[in-house]
Amino acid sequence: MSEFLYNYYMWAVRALQLLGGNTDLGYMLANFLIFVFIQPGLIILFFVLWRKERNKNLMGQEWN
Repeated sequence: MSEFLYNYYMWAVRALQLLGGNTDLGYMLANFLIFVFIQPGLIILFFVLWRKERNKNLMGQEWN
């Protein structure tokens, strides 16, 4: 299990280095953008989509 986690971690580090190096943002700025903007944005998006689907299902149950 620890080998899997190590490989996953190294893949993530390489991806950040690649992203930061190819866009001239740098590793730290690429990491900042991902974890401050993209991740919370995805969490909010999925929460809104979940609530929308949940409300649609609840409305459908009221008619039965």
